[in-house]
Amino acid sequence: MQRQSRRRFLRNAALGGAGLVILSSSRTAFAYAANEKINVALVGVGGRGEWFIDTIPRMENVVAICDVNQQKLDKAFEYWQKFGKRYSASQHDWERRAGKEFLRLAENRPKTFADFRVMLGEMDKSIDAVVAATPDHTHAVVSAAAIRAGKHVFCEKPLTRTVHEARTLRELARKYKVATSMGNQGTYSGPFRRAVELIQRGELGEIKEVHVWNTGGGADRKQTPTEQPPVPAYLNWDLWLGPAPMRPYHPLWLARHNWREFGTCQLGNWGPHTANLAVMGMKVHELWADAGNRPTVLVEAKTSGINRLSFPKWEWVKWHVPPRANLPAITINWYNGEFPEARQIRERATAGTPDRDKAAWEFAGALIVGTKGSIHSTGHNMSFRLLPEEQFKGVQRDRPQTLENSRGPEQDWFAACRGGKTPWASMDGYGSVLNEFLMLGNVATQFGSTIEYSPIEGRVLNNKEADGLLRSVYRDGWTL
Repeated sequence: MQRQSRRRFLRNAALGGAGLVILSSSRTAFAYAANEKINVALVGVGGRGEWFIDTIPRMENVVAICDVNQQKLDKAFEYWQKFGKRYSASQHDWERRAGKEFLRLAENRPKTFADFRVMLGEMDKSIDAVVAATPDHTHAVVSAAAIRAGKHVFCEKPLTRTVHEARTLRELARKYKVATSMGNQGTYSGPFRRAVELIQRGELGEIKEVHVWNTGGGADRKQTPTEQPPVPAYLNWDLWLGPAPMRPYHPLWLARHNWREFGTCQLGNWGPHTANLAVMGMKVHELWADAGNRPTVLVEAKTSGINRLSFPKWEWVKWHVPPRANLPAITINWYNGEFPEARQIRERATAGTPDRDKAAWEFAGALIVGTKGSIHSTGHNMSFRLLPEEQFKGVQRDRPQTLENSRGPEQDWFAACRGGKTPWASMDGYGSVLNEFLMLGNVATQFGSTIEYSPIEGRVLNNKEADGLLRSVYRDGWTL
């Protein structure tokens, strides 16, 4: 039910895309005529990228697609051909419009590339905006190259694999003044924004506890692949590795969430969704603007065992957040995998949920506990309960009352491309800070002691080795 609700929200947001209006703003010099579509390049069209193959043509003009896997490029055209024919015969006008555009793309194919750098070089003047939906370890290099080329950028979560990459994208977005956004979709839902209101208006009282969980856990791989099978003809292995060190091909490497070099595990995969409400609602991101007080965030972790190659089977990360924006200090807890403390928190949060919803609520969620009440949200923060329920009967939960509404993640980004308001999860602000905050957890799980981090300086103050893990060394030919 959670997945259906999320997909319904995203689909409805996408369908509202026809006829975006120009919004006046001095934020950017980019301007598009009222009837002129934005030319978009899609980098990464498999996996999560499949969503954009369907969605972006409904809104704007796709002029190029890029992927290191030729099979995924072929599949994109197959999709447009198949659904173009299907939608063209639909009784719904919005589907017929989509079908017409899909067929146009299938018959008059946009240019295809394996290397996004070649694409940006050859099509510089033909591209206005770039969507990045590649594996985690190449999010930053794709986004940075596009920003430096003056393109608006929408990047899927996690925004980056490392803290340094997040800070670099923030600096670049501010310097080049392009419209940017991270794809943590819950940010753009009505219930999420309503929950932020309730927290910041003090409806829960003073927040005392924050608990965020995911039952997935880590792969805890102990060794690298030893076999050396041939590279499939359809895959450009060198480009898939991107900035990572060269090594022989093995299909196990493609499961990026299993390896620290390529992935971010559930903290990057789900954290930008599930921890989002707590971080925004509690104004944690404002620490990054508090240069006068030079705050320090303490991060500690308990794990099933330190694993620098892969991710532990279970982890419990604690961020000790100092006072900010007139709010008291607080600890944010992240539980990944199965262990007693995580189970106790899930049982506490999900008590009383209907049996039909229990599995979705237990897999991933957040519990924000205040002196007057609590919020229990789903993994995407796109729906929530107020606890105790009898105390909050009649409280509207579907849409914000004072905060601005959203038309959806892609819609808000495209509006910003046209000079409108900055998206809530922009790279030059909240989106990059949320990612930076979370990626500190992946550093902490590699040590048995607390790390002290300065949001202003962007460095670990008490552990030189941990400070070194805030960034990764790129191989020759790759740069931010």
